[in-house]
Amino acid sequence: MTFATSATQATGGVRERKRLATRNAIQHAVLTLALERGFDGVTVEEISHEAGVSPRTFFNYFSTKEAAVLGDVPEMPSEAVVDRFIQAGPEQPILTGMRNLLIETVDEGAPSPNGAETEMLRRQLMREHPSLFTLRMASMKQLEQDLCSVVERRLVRDDPTLNERQEDLRSRARLVTFVAFAGIRHAWSCWAERGGNGTLSSRIIESFDEMTTLAREYL
Repeated sequence: MTFATSATQATGGVRERKRLATRNAIQHAVLTLALERGFDGVTVEEISHEAGVSPRTFFNYFSTKEAAVLGDVPEMPSEAVVDRFIQAGPEQPILTGMRNLLIETVDEGAPSPNGAETEMLRRQLMREHPSLFTLRMASMKQLEQDLCSVVERRLVRDDPTLNERQEDLRSRARLVTFVAFAGIRHAWSCWAERGGNGTLSSRIIESFDEMTTLAREYL
């Protein structure tokens, strides 16, 4: 029984690594070709050929070539992680809690080949095509809204009087969320520029520490 379970888990792990590698290969292909020929000059068939997959496989992973360019958007962590953040109490600085929450949104599983290189290509393409950057930010909107709702719950847990001041609550929650997003964007940029050395979660910790230092020195 133990051997069978271990074998099943190993098979699942190999399958997941293969899935991540295929997903990254498609993203790497579309970004490389778009930088060479221009985004509008690349077809799904060409992207699939470059990635070594069929067009059918491409559409199993991405609905459009725009979706492949935008890449994966981090998802909210489990409700247990969210509840731990909400129940932490005012003893924990809220940005520290947000840092921990955002680390949980980062997939630290098996690394996908060329992950950092893919992100650098994406950043380069978006610099050349601002409309794609706009789409990328729009794709993060749902995560931003979900995080903001969670922050509201934490703020009310820390200070129940905010329930009677909904405008103050919403304003404060948005500010905390925007600051946290600035931290994770900075972390992601630094991680990619360093060639993906180290874990993204450690870079997130460094970025939030830097924000804390800046606040102490200049605010």
